[in-house]
Parts: sequence; C-alpha cells; structure tokens
Amino acid sequence: MSEPNDDGGNVRPDKQPPVEQSRDDGNRDEQQPDEALDLDVLPGGAKAALEAVLMVIDEPATEFELATALLLPVDRVRSLLAELRAEYDGYTGEDPAPDSASAATTPRGFELRNVAGGWRIFSRSTFAPVVSRFVLEGQTAKLTQASLETLAVIAYRQPVPRARVSAIRGVNVDSVIRTLTQRGLIEEAGTDPEFGAVLYQTTAYFLERMGIGSVAELPKLAPHLPGLDNLEEFEDLTY
Repeated sequence: MSEPNDDGGNVRPDKQPPVEQSRDDGNRDEQQPDEALDLDVLPGGAKAALEAVLMVIDEPATEFELATALLLPVDRVRSLLAELRAEYDGYTGEDPAPDSASAATTPRGFELRNVAGGWRIFSRSTFAPVVSRFVLEGQTAKLTQASLETLAVIAYRQPVPRARVSAIRGVNVDSVIRTLTQRGLIEEAGTDPEFGAVLYQTTAYFLERMGIGSVAELPKLAPHLPGLDNLEEFEDLTY
C-alpha cells in the first residue's frame, strides 16, 4: 500500500522522487570524461600528451591554451615545455651540467620554439636546405588520396574556407591545404565577409593539369554520388 502524502509535500525519506538524483547522475556523467582524463597513466604521461597536442597545432599556442586543453596547471605545462625543448636540443636532464657527456644526446631534426607569444614545433633551421629540397622535389610527386579528396572538395565548393573542407572530409586538412598551396593547385581567394575565414579556390595551374578551361567543365558528381544533395547541410556550419 502506498504511503500517504499531505498537501505540504512531506514524503518519507525512502520515498523521495528520483528527479534530483537523476540530475546529479547526469552531471556526474557529463563531468566523467574530464575527471577520468588522468594523463599520467597514458604512455609517456603528461609530457607525451603535451607533445601530441604540439604536433597537430598549426599556429603557436600559449601556455594557458595548452594547460586548458590538457586540464593541467599552467606551471606544470611550463615545466613540461622546458623539458621537451631540452630533450629536442639534446639534453636528457640526467646531469645538471649541459656540457656533460651524460646529459647530452643527439639533437632532433625539430625544435620547440616560443614565438609570437606561444609554443610550436618547427624543423631546425640547420636543415632548411634539406627540407627545401624535399619540398621542391615533392612538387612532381603524385598526390596522396587525402590530397585528392581535399582538392576535389575545394574544386567543387570553391571558394570555400578550410573549416568547411575539414567538416566535409571529417578530418583536419591543415597540412593538406599547405601541400596543395605549395604545389600551386589552390590559392587564397579573399576572406568570408561574415566570418572572416580565409577562402580557397583552385588555380589556373589546376585547370591546366586537368585539361579544362574553367571549373564549369568539371564532371558532374551527382550521377556518381547518390545523396549528394545532403552536402548542403554543411552550409550551416560555423567557421
């Protein structure tokens, strides 16, 4: 038999409605990913996690931005950055003397720099001739599948911002955009008047390589890709 409930809302403790409990459980579920993000149990720990973030950024990130992404105190991120820079420069930290044989290792081909108020990994200027030769010789190399897909999106959606290309492909396209730009297949086409994002379009060299006079001569995709009409949903994406 159910317990009576008066107009004042008095309910036996063991008969409390589950609404508030469910809300608390929901909050705990929402916070669980952050609370469970224990970087120290990952391979390489927090330092490796910081390194992973530095490898994918395309512009310098401040210590605060890195700390926010990793959910770490700024002081610890600053310390980890110093350790990474020392390791890349060839010091293990095993000996306080930088010129000690036990402290020195082979420097990496890349380095961690603090530029424009933020941190980013760069190839060492010492190897600039090697890197330049690779980039120039790569102009004649075949495009990867990722490059071809990105180029196709730009060709059919131009002028288009990088964020929309990433959304359509479902992956970060920063490095591919740089490759296509270096090869002269795409170029900047101003900025979006509403969001200010840089727009990209194909070049005359692209048309030359495709053997067509204008992008209007590109083959129609609809007959080959059923459901292409759904592509319009990406028009609402933010930049």
